[in-house]
Amino acid sequence: MLFRFHRISSTIPSLASASSTIPVRQHITQQSQRRFARSTLHCPKLGPRLYHTGPDCARNFHKQSASGLLTAAVVVGIAIGGALLFPYNTTTTPAQHTHEYTSSAPCQFTNSPDSYLIMAPNMPPGRPGTLTAEQEIKLRELWALTMKVFGVYEPATPELNGTETPLSPPSESTETTSPNAKKEKKKSRLNVFRRHKGDKDGGESETTTPTPSGTATPSDISSLSLADDDDKHGQNKDFKAAIANSAPEDLRKTFWSMVKHDHPDALLLRFLRARKWDVEKALVMLISTMHWRAEDMHVDDDIMRHGEAAMLADTQSADPKVRKEAEDFLSQMRMGKSYLHGVDKEGRPMCVVRTRLHRQGEQSEKSLERFTVYTIETARMILRPPVDTATIVFDMTNFSMANMDYTPVKFMIKCFEANYPESLGAVLVYKAPWVFNAIWTIIRGWLDPVVAGKVHFVKGPDDLETFVPRSQIPAELGGDEKWEYTYTEPQPSEVLESKEGEGGQKDEILAKRSELVRRYEGVVLDWIHEGENTPTSSTDSGESGNLREGLEKRRKERDTLAEELRSNYWKLDPFVRAKSLYDRTGMILPEGKLDFYPQKKVEVSPPAGKKEVETSQDDLD
Repeated sequence: MLFRFHRISSTIPSLASASSTIPVRQHITQQSQRRFARSTLHCPKLGPRLYHTGPDCARNFHKQSASGLLTAAVVVGIAIGGALLFPYNTTTTPAQHTHEYTSSAPCQFTNSPDSYLIMAPNMPPGRPGTLTAEQEIKLRELWALTMKVFGVYEPATPELNGTETPLSPPSESTETTSPNAKKEKKKSRLNVFRRHKGDKDGGESETTTPTPSGTATPSDISSLSLADDDDKHGQNKDFKAAIANSAPEDLRKTFWSMVKHDHPDALLLRFLRARKWDVEKALVMLISTMHWRAEDMHVDDDIMRHGEAAMLADTQSADPKVRKEAEDFLSQMRMGKSYLHGVDKEGRPMCVVRTRLHRQGEQSEKSLERFTVYTIETARMILRPPVDTATIVFDMTNFSMANMDYTPVKFMIKCFEANYPESLGAVLVYKAPWVFNAIWTIIRGWLDPVVAGKVHFVKGPDDLETFVPRSQIPAELGGDEKWEYTYTEPQPSEVLESKEGEGGQKDEILAKRSELVRRYEGVVLDWIHEGENTPTSSTDSGESGNLREGLEKRRKERDTLAEELRSNYWKLDPFVRAKSLYDRTGMILPEGKLDFYPQKKVEVSPPAGKKEVETSQDDLD
């Protein structure tokens, strides 16, 4: 086989979304109101650790080509690592070649405010607080359609007082579903694709009602155009299934469960950016993701709720299938097939995937998928504004064809591109061997061209240091950090069912959260109705006068409620998310505080008979 090598030179667009800071709160005693501050993350053993969010941190770096076929390392690593890899749609430059990263001028070091009431320094564009007038209109349109799908939209009334919007009474909790919801599902589901609902339902037919500002009204739901020829991952089909078979309240509950500590606007904006600000496509992606989380993967009510402790308990199950799935999941945790540790130069959390530890058939497909989603969701817990992406390091040391596994590749690609939008900052492929060349042509056909734009091949520690300070590179990757992955076993007390009746505290927190959600939805609806009255000409120069003041007021109200929701979530977190390895080792601390380099280590011997299994180049299937 003859391989051609092409030399190219191009400029990668600014990764503004990656130029951000992770607040390591154990080193910050008080919030800073200053927009630009100087800070270092201190480690007594290794010296200062640097992280920054300067606006030019990820700009103007140069990439060069070496071997296009080696890019396969990324996708193969995804599959065989059972790893955390996030979807991304922020660049349009296909990366079919090896990239060489060159950092620009040194960046400033900043502290991120631990509050949505203070905009984080260097917040990337397209996020809450940095939207253009057109982007704000798109967000408003998506909220309007989403509210319709959730069954909580209320048309504007003369009695609108500017602070409260009457809503259809939702369930008492955004975390639990009413027992009668399933019985009423067919009665309450939305007939989204019926153009004239009055034909059979006896009601008035709905038609699209344009508004001066371009804001979509709820009736636009019934006229969505879904082209199956532009549906790579079957999201149109999932969207239709969700609308036809899921009660609006169930979709609403799933959405607010996904929000967790995030700003609700920020979550919707991920889908808008991923679909290039096409509101209809963003809605389809959003609702199909809700369907995937609730019906296919059971992310919040099973994977994250039960966590590692429940898997440990299931290893004693009398059901051999349940026992096998639990053992397979825990074996991946114990060997550290992939793990979260530290941050890169841009302040992004890092996930290291040790591809050599995977062998096809050793774990079931279901356990591989569960482990992958569990890692992704856990990584979401350590993202803080302005950082909303992560860096993946695929350690390809000693990788061989024995580690190759195509089935997880397809699952991962769909997972990245369809369900976790705008979450990847960079992919670093470390010591990729030549063996990947032969399979790249197959993998390339499965990928969106935008994927490779974040891929960089690093040959060794010196190249890796371009992205991660050497003091923050673990020794196994050739760095100076004397840190090794060790799995701390879960305790039986971590099973959430043991906390259900702690003095009604959970019910009290849930009731407060339901109230905050209703208030947030009310403010969103007020914002939608006020936006409908905005003159078309204001889209170019921004809203003016009283209308502009009203819209700004709504934004501040949403930020205030988002902050209350964030604070409320961390009180609720112990009741809805089982402790993870990263809670036990001190990376994730109470109240959502973070320490990416916890000094206190808990040494736990691995279970008898459990050893790290590696493969070599000669170990081929």
